[in-house]
Amino acid sequence: MSQQKVDPITLQVINGALKTIAEEMGHVLYRMSFSSIIRESQDMGAGLFDTRYQTICESESTPMHIGSIPAYLRGIEATLQGGVWHEGDVVVHNHPYHGSSHSPDLAIIIPIFHEGELVGFSGNTAHHIDIGAATPGLIIDVGDVYAEGLLMAGLKLYEKGVRNEALVQMFTYNSRASTQLIRDIEAQVASAQLGVKRFKELLQRYGKDFSFEAINQLIDYSETIMRQKIQEIPDGDYRAEGFLDDDGRHRDQRLPVVVTVKVRGDSVIVDLTGSAPQTLTAYNVPFEGSCKVAAFAAFRKILLDAYTTQSPVPSNEGSFRPISVVAPLGSIFNPIFPAAAEARFTQCNRMIDLIIKALAPVLPERIIAGSSASISFAAYSGIKPGGDYWVFLEVNEGAYGGRPKSDGPDAIDNLMANTRNNPIEDLGMHLPMICDRYELRDDVMPGAGKYRGGIGVVKAQRVLTDGFITHESERHYDVPWGIFGGDDGVVGKTEIYNVATPDKIISMPSKFSGHTSRAGDVMAYYSPCGGGYGNPLERSAQQVLEDVLDDFCSLEQAYEVYGVVLDEHVQLDLNATLQRRAQLMTRTPCPPKARLVQ
Repeated sequence: MSQQKVDPITLQVINGALKTIAEEMGHVLYRMSFSSIIRESQDMGAGLFDTRYQTICESESTPMHIGSIPAYLRGIEATLQGGVWHEGDVVVHNHPYHGSSHSPDLAIIIPIFHEGELVGFSGNTAHHIDIGAATPGLIIDVGDVYAEGLLMAGLKLYEKGVRNEALVQMFTYNSRASTQLIRDIEAQVASAQLGVKRFKELLQRYGKDFSFEAINQLIDYSETIMRQKIQEIPDGDYRAEGFLDDDGRHRDQRLPVVVTVKVRGDSVIVDLTGSAPQTLTAYNVPFEGSCKVAAFAAFRKILLDAYTTQSPVPSNEGSFRPISVVAPLGSIFNPIFPAAAEARFTQCNRMIDLIIKALAPVLPERIIAGSSASISFAAYSGIKPGGDYWVFLEVNEGAYGGRPKSDGPDAIDNLMANTRNNPIEDLGMHLPMICDRYELRDDVMPGAGKYRGGIGVVKAQRVLTDGFITHESERHYDVPWGIFGGDDGVVGKTEIYNVATPDKIISMPSKFSGHTSRAGDVMAYYSPCGGGYGNPLERSAQQVLEDVLDDFCSLEQAYEVYGVVLDEHVQLDLNATLQRRAQLMTRTPCPPKARLVQ
């Protein structure tokens, strides 16, 4: 291969071309998909990869999807049907013990050949609404990985351009939503084929050696920037702890999550030693395809944020290289086969939340307070009057913690996800469901601070047929943390009732499987609210007044926490406010110091 250095202008042109290819792949995937979880929520990712399985470029999609594809490729290498790649092959893969992020995330991988030589891969992953598991849509309380539905390892959907009709037939008879499953897979194939076409065009224009020299320079550049950012953090071991509500079965057993961030020069180790042992349910995290990816995402968020970095850093393998992850075998973050591992997202969010908390004392201007750090993933299902099974997957929003210079965003997906909500109009058009309520929470106040925490959502969905509901969420007990004098946020809750008997409310745990629902049942989810950043007494009195007028703050909270005095006309009394704040100032806690593990 040529060692010719690529000039900066051409390098940026190629970088832009690669980014455009990945984005175009992503657009094709979600535009062509049938199920709303891909079409509307965009629970997917796409990109290009070299023969060493390094990420060349990635779509602006869910980090869990993109970061996991190199692990999928390594898993495919160990399981590939026939053991050899051919031009025209298309592989489908989702085995969680061979690199998959979790079983519903099917990958489609197509090899890229240039002048007869294998030079890379075009691939994507997407979350599918049903792969024939024990419960429709989502799987939590099952005993092993075999109960998660179809497991595919290195299977060729196409071999040398010929479709495997037997495999397609297997999809048809092993999914409650087989038409959507097959059509969504076809969308994935089209997306990956486009990536092959566009990358070949790039190689044709610039030549293989020159193109890969540019790619390697871009990867090295991303690595350099990430290492420079890590080097700015003082060396040390930084520890934070939290817990998860339960494993979806044993309701009284909290699961510890322990994160130790070990900074050594220009590299970092995320050590999860001390976290809970693997569970007897699907509430475990595939190590390669999910656990490691969450750690990568955390540091990209903290150190390479596009809005705080002087110039955008290419999204590629380079940003992963300085980060290592340790999780003891047999723990919740590194389970032993055949433990089930489908319900893994909330654990990853809590890991990121605790990485942020651990580093907060040494990166005060880069971190945020505690977020909802969960995900509300709900599966609704039933039988339509015509006899067809219907399944709907929904991702609900949470809230971020307060930030160094602004309030935490309200009603937003976090921390690991980048999915979108499903329009309620789309829901009503296609499924026997009605959204009864969808708004910011008004039953609680977010964490107070100089910059308050974000406000979570309440969403109430009513089913019109008998069926089942499965729900994966978290943080009904562990409160989102405030920082630097800010107050803690508020935990979430989930309720189920029937419109015919609205007073008979069932309080549900944060996660449950296959709850039998009746026509008219409503599941109301209240997401956690973020913690506050900084002393509430430093918040502008005018901001507090505006929050009161917007119903983001009560009169009582304004007085008791923020020290802001408002008269009977909700007008600011500045002199009384100054006196009240002086009175409260003596109760202000000291900011935290860095916790170094000895």
